[in-house]
Amino acid sequence: MGTLFMLFSPPPPPPAICTTKKSSLSPTPSISSPKPNKHQYSRIQSSKFGNFFDLNPEPQPESFNFDLPWLDPTSERSHFDVIIIGTGPAGLRLAEQVSRYGIKVCCVDPSPLSMWPNNYGVWVDEFERLELEDCLDKTWPMTSIYLDENNTKYLDRPYGRVSKKKLKTKLIEGCVSNGVKFHKAKVSKIEHKEFESSIMCDDGNELKASLIVDASGFGSTFIEYDKPRNHGYQIAHGILAEVEEHPFDLDKMVLMDWRDSHLGNEPYLRAKNSRFPTFLYAMPFDSNLIFLEETSLVSRPVLSYKEVKAKMVARLRHLGIRVKRVLEDEKCLIPMGGPLPRIPQSVMAIGGTSGVVHPSTGYMVARTMALAPVLADAIAECLGSTRMIRGKALYHRVWNGLWPIERRCVREFYSFGMETLLKLDLNGTRRFFDAFFDLEPYQWQGFLSSRLSLQELVVLSLSLFGRASNMSRLDIVTKCPVPLAKMVGNLALETI
Repeated sequence: MGTLFMLFSPPPPPPAICTTKKSSLSPTPSISSPKPNKHQYSRIQSSKFGNFFDLNPEPQPESFNFDLPWLDPTSERSHFDVIIIGTGPAGLRLAEQVSRYGIKVCCVDPSPLSMWPNNYGVWVDEFERLELEDCLDKTWPMTSIYLDENNTKYLDRPYGRVSKKKLKTKLIEGCVSNGVKFHKAKVSKIEHKEFESSIMCDDGNELKASLIVDASGFGSTFIEYDKPRNHGYQIAHGILAEVEEHPFDLDKMVLMDWRDSHLGNEPYLRAKNSRFPTFLYAMPFDSNLIFLEETSLVSRPVLSYKEVKAKMVARLRHLGIRVKRVLEDEKCLIPMGGPLPRIPQSVMAIGGTSGVVHPSTGYMVARTMALAPVLADAIAECLGSTRMIRGKALYHRVWNGLWPIERRCVREFYSFGMETLLKLDLNGTRRFFDAFFDLEPYQWQGFLSSRLSLQELVVLSLSLFGRASNMSRLDIVTKCPVPLAKMVGNLALETI
């Protein structure tokens, strides 16, 4: 069964959307890849060398069985303390955390039991800090970065792939044990009164709560902005594939492969890649099973899927990787950077629509898992107390709980990093990461995991400049003044 997807060329200023559609239940990576049957054999033989376009993803179950406590609007009082729109990682994590305080929560989603479509990769120490390491289905003790044909860096920091099934099951179990209700519907409208909000669902039901939280993702229309949404965009095309063989070490996850020798016979693509580079992200599970993803780290305007896929086909052909079967197919577009939502406002946000995506890397899942308890604490201080703080005072506290001044200033610094990356060509990008990963481990690790304070980020920038090559310093001096001035101006506005 083929995978359908929507191709977005996001015009400003409509809301950007992460579009991913693939078969959803991942195979267990530790198990050897299944052998093709006789019906698959002819399909494998007819596929072009290194070209996976004519191979359709394997059909997989799109949901899993779980006895959810469904809301019955006809027999239950449809008023809650908190209604969360969306049951992705952000929505379920927040529901699990808020409900621990005895706060009445309802999650509303058109398909609460569907498996999440995205592949999530995280640094193992991030999930260990959150006590979620049991939700990883595969880990690699090291990561590698290929800057060019002659320069490879090895990072002594374990990386893991999140088991979507394990993580969702764990979060749902926490929600169920804490009394969270679920309602299967799409929210079509939100209305507000002084101390109460209500949602209208496409099934005709109206639910009320003191606080509505939007966790429905980048495409939401419920969150308001008061500045132009000038995002950068990360676009990626990935496949979980059975291959005849691949050249990567099984104990190393490939974080970035910036080599471009595969475009030697593609002068047009090579010229485009020199200006708007893409890299390969690879998770080798065994000698025949691997997740491969061609990624544009950030661009504005967004690159086309057609170009990204063409580069991926050329790369796999050059590496001698023959795809035999496609088990999963992923096409994703992630808005990065841009302004935060208007703070405060009547609808709270968590996840992609709240601005928590790392503006320089696109990382979000571990950060969302870490920030959901912070937001839950702010909500509990208002709705879990005998004072029952509601209305404008509630909105002010929860928005500033998620985005205090310090965190907003740090995000401005990360956005400065994104704006700098937007101005670098392939060689400039290589030089930048060559210096970046020569920093002290606590600096580059803290940057990638959003753990550094504003002062530490300033020290990191000075250290980066000191370690950079002369050409990289020239890039910084000539291409950073405008983003730097923009960051300083935004920092001044945030602190006034």
